[in-house]
Amino acid sequence: MSDKIPLLVVSSLSSAHQAQIAAVYDLTYAPTPAERAAAIAAQGARYRAVLTIGVIGLTPDELAAMPKVELICAMGAGYECLPLEAARSRGIALANGAGTNDDCVADHAFGLLIGIVRGIRMLDRACREGIWREAIPQPPNVSGKRLGILGLGTIGQKIAKRAAGFDMEIGYHNRKPREGVAHRYFDSLQSMAEWADVLMIATPGGPGTRHLIDARILDALGPQGFLVNISRGSVVDTEALAAALRERRIAGAGLDVYESEPEPPRPLIGLDNVLLTPHVAGWSPEATQASVDRFMANAEGHFAGRGVVSPI
Repeated sequence: MSDKIPLLVVSSLSSAHQAQIAAVYDLTYAPTPAERAAAIAAQGARYRAVLTIGVIGLTPDELAAMPKVELICAMGAGYECLPLEAARSRGIALANGAGTNDDCVADHAFGLLIGIVRGIRMLDRACREGIWREAIPQPPNVSGKRLGILGLGTIGQKIAKRAAGFDMEIGYHNRKPREGVAHRYFDSLQSMAEWADVLMIATPGGPGTRHLIDARILDALGPQGFLVNISRGSVVDTEALAAALRERRIAGAGLDVYESEPEPPRPLIGLDNVLLTPHVAGWSPEATQASVDRFMANAEGHFAGRGVVSPI
């Protein structure tokens, strides 16, 4: 028998990262639903820690089948599908990877912003088809535009920092104003959408933010306005967005996330004024390594009795 602490991993990891973790923990790697169910059925009573991600999470029933679990970690910042109540009622420590991929997400968010405002996908296609610039409407500036950020957390603040380099006016909407932040605060999402040229979504997922971006907010953003979402697909009403894009009631959208994940967002596929990426904003070799290292630090802190580094 190994004297290493038994750990269940239910999200996908590279072989190198599995090896890094397995050097310290007795690792069961179960990234598919079938492998996960089998592992919990066969060895649920052994595990003392679980590593997952926000969108995969862990169910209360799965947790109930693991009576020795004392630590649940999410690799990234999101934790919307973790069984928080059930875990807290058992005194289980909860931690995430907050801050490990913020720069990567903010970089990608800004790439989507520039890409959609400047029409880069369309321009690339026009260029390949031999269409010269005289035949194309001029795309607007990014610099000097008004950026409204929904959710000024760590990622939102990193996006704002990049926007400042483009001399953008920055506003934000949170439940309440952030201390020590100079950006303009809007107490209503609708009034910020009316003000903004670009509406950037950087708020957590979960039931509390579901469909915050609906037809009413899109109409407030208006025909010159752009939407960028790097948070969770659930925050945007896909059908309402598809209608607004189709009818040119907004100018365009850049999305890294959508409600149908991992299936493509069918209502948006045929539209030219949308730029789509497959939920990779937080993915880079650097960000993933930092997330794995953070898990190791969280687990080491917990099992050494000091506590986790980034508690939820």
